[in-house]
Amino acid sequence: MNAAWFLLYNAIVYPLLFFVYLLLSLVNGKVRAGFFGRFSTYRILKQYFNNIESNRFIYWYHAASLGEFQQIRPVLEGVKEVVPDSVAVVSFYSPSGYQNASCAAMDLKVYLPFDFLWSVNRALAVVNPRKLIFAAYDIWPNLIWSAKRKNIHTNIFAARVKDGSYKMKPVFRRFYRSVYRSFATIYTIAEKDYRHIRTIIGEGNSPKLRALGNPRYDMVKQSADNFTQERTESILSRGKRLILGSMHQEDDEVILPAVWELLRTFPELKILYVPHEPGKTVIEKYRNIFQQEGFTPAVITDKANLVLPDDRVVILGVVGVLASLYWQGQVAYIGGGFSKGIHNVMEPAIARLPVLFGPRHQHFQEAEELLQSGAGFAIHSGEDFKHSCELLFTQEDYFLKSSLAATEVIHRNLGSATRIVRSLIRD
Repeated sequence: MNAAWFLLYNAIVYPLLFFVYLLLSLVNGKVRAGFFGRFSTYRILKQYFNNIESNRFIYWYHAASLGEFQQIRPVLEGVKEVVPDSVAVVSFYSPSGYQNASCAAMDLKVYLPFDFLWSVNRALAVVNPRKLIFAAYDIWPNLIWSAKRKNIHTNIFAARVKDGSYKMKPVFRRFYRSVYRSFATIYTIAEKDYRHIRTIIGEGNSPKLRALGNPRYDMVKQSADNFTQERTESILSRGKRLILGSMHQEDDEVILPAVWELLRTFPELKILYVPHEPGKTVIEKYRNIFQQEGFTPAVITDKANLVLPDDRVVILGVVGVLASLYWQGQVAYIGGGFSKGIHNVMEPAIARLPVLFGPRHQHFQEAEELLQSGAGFAIHSGEDFKHSCELLFTQEDYFLKSSLAATEVIHRNLGSATRIVRSLIRD
C-alpha cells in the first residue's frame, strides 16, 4: 500500500464520495435504501457472529448488485460443497442485490459497510473471514488494504480490464496498482484481462494472477437445467414473441417507436416488456404508454404463475423470474446499452434467443462473444433495431443459425466456477 494514495483516498476521495452518496440518498429511494441500510451492517454482523463458533471457516463474498451475485453464486455453492461447515457471508452495494438475492448456500447477507477505516476494521474484526472474495469490479480500497494488514486472504475473480480503461492511464494506474497489489489472488476472465492487470500491478510473485473465465456462464446453465423440456423443443414452436428485458428510459426512447411499427407489421407478434425497476408507478406508466398506442397490456405480478398470457403486450411487474420467461420468447433485446451498460445477455442466450443490445457493451465479454458468433446484434438506432428484428422474424435460416450460436457461446465457456473454486481452496 502506497502511503500517499492511502492519505489521498481517506482525506479527500472517499469523504467526497460519501457526501455525494448522502445527497443522492435525499432524492433517490433506491440510493436511500442502500445508504441507510449500511448503518445496520455492524449490528447485524455482531448479532450473527455472537452465535457462531470461532473455529468455523468464514468466507466473505462481495457483489455490487444482483447481476454480480449471479457470478458469485456458483462459486459460493461450490465452496460450500467442498467445505460444508463453512459460513458464507455475502455483502451487497446495491439494494437490487440485497433485497432480491436468494441462495440456500448463503448464510447471511448484509450491505457492504461504508469504506471508512473505522467501519471496515470493525466489520473485519467481527467477521474475521478466512477469505474475502470480490466479484468482477466493485472493489473498495480501505476494505482491501485493511484485510491485507490483518493477513486475510483477499481475492477478486471474474476480473476484467477493458481496452482503453481509465485504470490503464498513468495516474489511475498507479492508484490501482496500490489496490490490486494488496490482493492475494486475482482471477481474470480472459488472457487479455490477465495482461492488462499484469501491466497495472507490474512484475512480481504477488498477487497470484490467473485467467480462469467467467462463472456467470455456469450459473445460467445451472438455472436453465430446470427447463429441459422447453430446451429440447424447437424454438420455432414458441410463437413470435419479442422480449424487452431490463429496459431503461434511454432504451425506450430509441426502441419503443420501432416496437410500435413491428407490432403493426407483424400481427402475430407479441411483446413482453420488462422495466429495469418494476415498481407500481413504473408499471402504471408503461401501461398508459402502451394503451396510448392502441395496445392494452396484461401485467404479471404473481411469481407462482409464469405462463405468459396470449395478450399481444405483457408487462412484467416482479423481479427474479425473467430468466425462466426467456424460454417463452424467440428474440430478446437487453436494456442498459443506451445508458450505463447492458444487463445480463447470457440468460436469453442459454434459452436460444438471438440477443440485441445497445452500443454500451464494450465492457462485457459475453456480449462481444455473442457478436462474434452471430448470436448478438449491436443496435445504434431504432432503425437498426427494426431491421434486425425483421430479418430474424422473416428469415428462418438466419434466425435458426443465430439461435444455435447463442447457446454454443454459453456451452463453450462452462467450467469456470469449478476452476475458481479449486483455486480458492488451494491458494
